[in-house]
Amino acid sequence: MRIVKLDENAKKDLLVKLLKRSPSQYTEYENTVSQIVENIRAGKNRALFDYTKQFDKCDINENNVEVTEEEFKEAYDTIDPALVETIRKSAANIKKFHEKQKQRSWFDSTDDGCILGQKITAIERVGVYVPGGSAALASSVLMNIIPAKVAGVSEIIMCTPPNAKGKVYNATLVAAKEAGADRVFKAGGAQAIAALAYGTESIPKVDKVVGPGNIYVALAKKRVYGNVGIDSIAGPSEILVLADETANPRYVAADLLSQAEHDKLASAILITTSAELAEKVSDEVKAFTEKLSRKEIIEQSLENYGYILLADNMDEAVDAVNEIASEHLEILTKDPFATMTRVRNAGAIFLGEYSSEPLGDYFAGPNHILPTNGTARFFSALSVDDFIKKSSIISYSYEALKEVHKDIERFAKAEGLTAHANSVAVRFE
Repeated sequence: MRIVKLDENAKKDLLVKLLKRSPSQYTEYENTVSQIVENIRAGKNRALFDYTKQFDKCDINENNVEVTEEEFKEAYDTIDPALVETIRKSAANIKKFHEKQKQRSWFDSTDDGCILGQKITAIERVGVYVPGGSAALASSVLMNIIPAKVAGVSEIIMCTPPNAKGKVYNATLVAAKEAGADRVFKAGGAQAIAALAYGTESIPKVDKVVGPGNIYVALAKKRVYGNVGIDSIAGPSEILVLADETANPRYVAADLLSQAEHDKLASAILITTSAELAEKVSDEVKAFTEKLSRKEIIEQSLENYGYILLADNMDEAVDAVNEIASEHLEILTKDPFATMTRVRNAGAIFLGEYSSEPLGDYFAGPNHILPTNGTARFFSALSVDDFIKKSSIISYSYEALKEVHKDIERFAKAEGLTAHANSVAVRFE
């Protein structure tokens, strides 16, 4: 990995380069995505099945687009029972963590009859997108569906692309069943997002679409936003490791590569105050890469977005961490908890040498669907909050309104909204 002195120019160049990975930068795909979305909106099932034939190379129709109970049973019969048990353990951890996020309606009253409050209501129907591609992301199934179930969503519709034989990965189906998906459909890409947003003869229209995906999925979510809610527009995966001279270079290298293997646009960055650690990590990365199965992807990722940034001191290092606002942040310092208190921007923070990033991907419980491309400055991890709505409650008695009605009328008249003022005034004629 390249070792670069951390200064203002290096930081600026890096931030510009990382921003280019954002889905919003890929404007050349937007016309294609818009066309797909509009064709699904107009053609519904017919267009969906045509795109599935074109992109997934399989024949899907109204008779086999939805995963059947027989297919779920086949998945359970085929999958390694030990993996089923692991999925269940992970699901239990995810559920336990997200249950602590639940909010409750509240009301507050005064003696003169003023009642204010907030009513929490779960979204009625949610669409969950789970990528297919080169890996079966059963973990993403759990991370999307379980918070929705905890929130109390009435119906969860999942879409995931089929393979050329019209099948869905066994692990994906088992995870969907364990998490509590109500219906699963064989549809992928931008066409699946459009089907969830507008509905087809087979796939019901949802109220919100969540879940990660490729550039076409991300741009489709951007395109349908407003007709439905979305969680975020996710970009490529990224990891930032903040380390001092106490860090184990072998651990650091392994953790950087855990994200670099996602795809060639993934980002893996080490910021350290130790020149010795920087050199050792670079050597370990090279040695690990030679032995890993996704070597070609890793090499492309590191060539494009892999950096070791050498800082003069920890203050400078932490400042860079906050500016980059990485999806995953590992802190491997002498006192990681103390360092963590200075971090403002990160999707998920992993503390100490035994808290490797894949722990969060698969098992610990916190959600692994996280803000990317610097959006951790203002976005959070997927949570129960993404599946609820908050309605304000207002109830005034005659006495309570009488006390304040002139203030309301004065405010409305100051804005030139006399009908607003009249709406209150007529009650005291």
